[in-house]
Amino acid sequence: MAGHEFFEPADRKRPVADPTAADPLAAEESRHPCDPAFKHGVVVGFDGSTSSERALAYAIGMAHRSGAGLIIVHVANRLPTTVWAGCEPPVFVDVPDHRTEVLGLELACADYLAEVPWILVERGGDICHELEEVGVEYEADAIVVGSTHGIVGRLFGSVAGRLAKRAKRPVVVIP
Repeated sequence: MAGHEFFEPADRKRPVADPTAADPLAAEESRHPCDPAFKHGVVVGFDGSTSSERALAYAIGMAHRSGAGLIIVHVANRLPTTVWAGCEPPVFVDVPDHRTEVLGLELACADYLAEVPWILVERGGDICHELEEVGVEYEADAIVVGSTHGIVGRLFGSVAGRLAKRAKRPVVVIP
């Protein structure tokens, strides 16, 4: 069973929990539609870079060995835009990111994904936050990410480092 799904970014079209609902947990569960076949799967951050390809390869092996599904997450670009009138707080604007569709098509044609069930989830926002959110939604056993090389990671902190500090589940960083 191989395939891919494109979910809307996390901040769009979310139903608001009904404050009058008898069971607030039921309202919370309806907010995160996820396929039960991928519960306790392996989440992997993927953007098509060399380090994310290595992370994907490791995550495929990890999912295959444990008999779990693979949740491939691509976090789309979002740009902060300051609303100057009235000094309101920054607003995030979604930038069209067709990269997820291209990645999905590439992954759908990949032979190496034939051994594990997988889905592709698109999110928008902070990479660390979104990977952890997907991990929570799918009750993932682990999150796999590639390491960041370069000056940007050294200056602002790498995704892997920030995720390892804040995640509530094991984080595997692939060099």
